[in-house]
Amino acid sequence: MDVAIMVEGQWGLNWPRWQRIACAVEDLGFAGLYRSDHITNQEPPYQDSLELWVSLTWLADHTQRIEFGPLVSPMSLRHPVTTARMAAAVDDLSGGRLHLGLGAGWQEREHAGYGFELLDVPRRLARFQEGVVVITRLLRSDAPVSFGGTFYRLHDAILLPRPHRPGGPPIVIGGGRSVLPLAARYADEWNVAFKTPAAFAALSARLDTLLQEHGRRPGDVRRSLMTGLCFGRDDRELQQSLSRWNRTAEELRAGGLIVGTGAAVVDQLGRLAEAGVQRVMLQWLSLDDVDGLAALAQAVLPQL
Repeated sequence: MDVAIMVEGQWGLNWPRWQRIACAVEDLGFAGLYRSDHITNQEPPYQDSLELWVSLTWLADHTQRIEFGPLVSPMSLRHPVTTARMAAAVDDLSGGRLHLGLGAGWQEREHAGYGFELLDVPRRLARFQEGVVVITRLLRSDAPVSFGGTFYRLHDAILLPRPHRPGGPPIVIGGGRSVLPLAARYADEWNVAFKTPAAFAALSARLDTLLQEHGRRPGDVRRSLMTGLCFGRDDRELQQSLSRWNRTAEELRAGGLIVGTGAAVVDQLGRLAEAGVQRVMLQWLSLDDVDGLAALAQAVLPQL
């Protein structure tokens, strides 16, 4: 199983922090670096929030190895044509390392504050599906594309220059049970957040069934999980980390988070691998703690 790092872009991410983390993830041997795509944090006060595609463009040009992408980019914040154009360009710039994570959108504060329509859940999912269709057709078709939907319309539209990778970057559909039908039709990878091994395995089995109904094989869609991490180099440091969560280790694990020193983290990752997780994105909330990131890499990566 691959181990990547995920950061929350709306919780104080700025250029110095992003650049330090990106270089550390590249140098320490993690498989990738992913980040959320939000204008602002969910609760006051406002914090720094580095714009997604600008940050990924820098990453594409200043790293050589790691895979990366949004986890996930809400369809509600950008027109899918714009997303497809930027994704193809950034993927080309990186030499084919972008994973294009897409979601429907959920955070009410940023939509209300900055004038974006979130919509009710049924229409939000309908818009999401149309946006995924638009993006996949533009990335995968060498001929002009026409599309007539409720939210988006194209007429003889083509994406030029064509992506260097045939079909463009892989499409990652993020979400739980409600997005599985969409993932079964269009995704190259399905990602879900904060699930125990048993819960992940159940959702993954449902995805297998839907894939077969659409004439696809279970192996056609990669499976990944984003989850929280409470890590300590030793028991004392772990207890300090737990005190910041204000919950017990057992409560955090029951919520799908990974908790422990190196050996315990490795054990929990092994259980996720047995449940079918092929890549885990560990949420790293301490944006200035590069030393802790190095300790995590040293304690965990050689054991996998």
